[in-house]
Amino acid sequence: MCAALCLFSRVNIWPQKFIAFARRVAKIVRLRGRENIILKRPPVSSLTFVLIGFLAFVVSGCSHQQAPQSTEEPTPTAVVDPATAGSITGTVKLEGAPPTFHPIDMSAEPDCVQANPKPVTPPIVVTGEHGALANVVIYVKSGLGRYRYDTPTQAAVLDQKGCMYEPHVLAFMVHQPVQINNNDMTTHNIHPMPHMNHPWNKSQPSGADPIQTTFDKPELAIPVMCNVHPWMRAFFFVFDNPYFAVTSKTGAFDLNGLPPGTYTIEAWQEYYGAQEQTVTLGANQTKSISFVFKPKVAR
Repeated sequence: MCAALCLFSRVNIWPQKFIAFARRVAKIVRLRGRENIILKRPPVSSLTFVLIGFLAFVVSGCSHQQAPQSTEEPTPTAVVDPATAGSITGTVKLEGAPPTFHPIDMSAEPDCVQANPKPVTPPIVVTGEHGALANVVIYVKSGLGRYRYDTPTQAAVLDQKGCMYEPHVLAFMVHQPVQINNNDMTTHNIHPMPHMNHPWNKSQPSGADPIQTTFDKPELAIPVMCNVHPWMRAFFFVFDNPYFAVTSKTGAFDLNGLPPGTYTIEAWQEYYGAQEQTVTLGANQTKSISFVFKPKVAR
């Protein structure tokens, strides 16, 4: 079977070489036939010559095939020099009034209604004073070299409280522990829906132990839902470096410990989309930038 597969690949990959080889075999067969007539030797079947030549062609080709090489890149060993590291700081604001969303209807779940004496609106756009915009993910989109980073041992925590996810946006590093708590009097169902990582779906009754998990690959904006309470939504961001931040109601962010270089910094917001800026950072420099999101234009 192995020889047959190798033969098939040889014939398909090098048809011109094989045709030239067959012609040489045919020429040898003709010359040998004449020699046999002159010397009165018993004739050798031309098919025998072709089969022997075939085998030689296959064996020589297979013996020279290289073993497939791994496509995985080696683990980086270089570390960022803290003596030359700098920082990028800034703010994110919303220009104009935020959109209005209808309050969430929790009437189907009495425990959720009891946990929320006041109406709850979806935290899609959350602002603070002077238009400061919360739940914006700021991160280095490109420009980083290959460095080795320590994985945080402290868990990134997602709480289920008042039948809502807190925080609404949670960012953490690859292999960093993630802990999910149920602080409510009802059962929840945690359902991340990644594309690059392994999706999972777990039920968590009230009073159950925290769910402990990790994510193996970088991935942005992983939706997280609760199948029991469809209004519960959150997002996971998984990074392979520590240069990211999620804004609070102050709209401020800091990306500290960056090596010198030219970076593309992106700001992602669930409702308004993404913006990016290019920043060149010298040794020990601190640069400040700002992102301003504008209201969506009605179409």
